[in-house]
Amino acid sequence: MDSEFRDLYQEIILEHNRSPRNFGTMDDPTHVLEGVNPLCGDHYKIYLKIDNDTITDIRFEGSGCAISKASASVMSTTVKGKTTNEADDLFEVFQKVVKGEEKVDELLERVGKLAAFAGVSEFPMRVKCATLAWHTLHNALHGDKKPISTE
Repeated sequence: MDSEFRDLYQEIILEHNRSPRNFGTMDDPTHVLEGVNPLCGDHYKIYLKIDNDTITDIRFEGSGCAISKASASVMSTTVKGKTTNEADDLFEVFQKVVKGEEKVDELLERVGKLAAFAGVSEFPMRVKCATLAWHTLHNALHGDKKPISTE
């Protein structure tokens, strides 16, 4: 990973950790699910409003490391307004991003800020931190009611 991309990664993670977007509870969500990463202590609850197969609103609450909070924040801004199928596609792409299965130079154009999480692939213990909110979203979209765990 080149230094310019590493700087972008750090900047986005730090900004979304300091000022997470869509942070807080939601009145009358259509879907709610909790996710926990016991190794790191990350714990989030994802709230969704889905109307006609579109995510019209998303919020999250909880706490965790900078990577998990930033990932939840970026996720929330990325999937808001998307269909559930589009969110599923983004979930699949994000998994590849954090596992280093996508080329960095191709990512920026395709997935914008999600590409910043490609740096997580250099820290395998942090992949679960970055994917916790995404797995929680994915399970909520598919009707799971049981809290998810990265373990």
